[in-house]
Amino acid sequence: MTDRLSELQATGVAIWLDDLSRVRLSSGGLDQLRRESHVAGVTTNPTIFAKALADADEYNWQLHDLAIRGVEVEEAVRLLTTYDVRWACDVMRPSYDASAGVDGRVSIEVDPRLAHETDRTVAEAKSLWWLVDRPNLFIKIPATEAGLPAITATLAEGISVNVTLIFGLDRYSQVMEAFLAGLEQAKANGHDLSKIGSVASFFVSRVDTEVDKRLEKIGSDEAKALRGKAAVANARLAYERYCEVFGSARWQQLAEAGAHPQRPLWASTSTKNPDYRDVIYVEELIAPGTVNTMPEAVIHAYADHGETRDDTVTGGYDEARKVFTDLASVGVDMADVIETLEREGVEKFEASWRELLDGVRKSLEAAAQGSGQPRRAAKGNAQAAAQAGGNA
Repeated sequence: MTDRLSELQATGVAIWLDDLSRVRLSSGGLDQLRRESHVAGVTTNPTIFAKALADADEYNWQLHDLAIRGVEVEEAVRLLTTYDVRWACDVMRPSYDASAGVDGRVSIEVDPRLAHETDRTVAEAKSLWWLVDRPNLFIKIPATEAGLPAITATLAEGISVNVTLIFGLDRYSQVMEAFLAGLEQAKANGHDLSKIGSVASFFVSRVDTEVDKRLEKIGSDEAKALRGKAAVANARLAYERYCEVFGSARWQQLAEAGAHPQRPLWASTSTKNPDYRDVIYVEELIAPGTVNTMPEAVIHAYADHGETRDDTVTGGYDEARKVFTDLASVGVDMADVIETLEREGVEKFEASWRELLDGVRKSLEAAAQGSGQPRRAAKGNAQAAAQAGGNA
């Protein structure tokens, strides 16, 4: 049988899993994906945790102990989620060691309610780094205006960062600038740059969802012909900017000091429109030095029928620019699209976080009352969170 995932990996694409749960950990499922499906990293978000905590009895013992101790709900959420992330870091440690610290990473996100507060984001990033206490951890920080200086400050402390919720090219350029500044400060602070990792999570399918909605509303034949093209074009032009920045003399100085580049990570790669090929956001974004984080269903779909071609990105820059020109000509304002997606992205993760807090609160109350069924109290809240947050 053809090992399509191995072929994908051989092109320079790192395959990461966009999911985590204690069931996946305790069953050995994550380790199996690492060993058999070339999964080399894990990403999480508030929606993923809300669903995980609601769907498994494996959390009952910890909820029971937290309830007896009278732990406040926000601390309980952090103890529950960091437990899973620490465990996942240990599972992925062989990939981390084998790749000299490039892969084998597991991400945990700062409280999304802090997305517009720089200092509190940095403080939370430090706290999570101390709490998980694993070298292969990534702290996820959103690429909001307030998030940019937080990214620099966190990296300057020697803490590895996954920058999330990137939708637009200009913001992506700002993220790379924040990364370079952070490493320069880390170097000045005496940190070993070879130990600091970073990815920039550039969201894909949500771009098509928003743009296609606008194209449908415009309704012309020219507009409809552009459906399903914006997301790939956007990501390809992002990779062009990545190549420019990490081919610069400024970067070369950091590389000579042992730094690893901040790889583009294609996030939100499950197809939202059933009319599109289910692995389109993998097949059309193959390029060396990238990460593609996928739900397990997409990993299995690619293993079954994905088509691996060498570099489907760098030869498509001119075509991508034409897509943007054509979108503007039919009346799609991409700047407004990007602004809308960033605002909604933060709002969705905030909603998922609130649902997670509410679900854990009810579970703690149930555990304290000795019901023995803490997870059921949270289940409805997690389902609401999943609907609000969607795929990362």
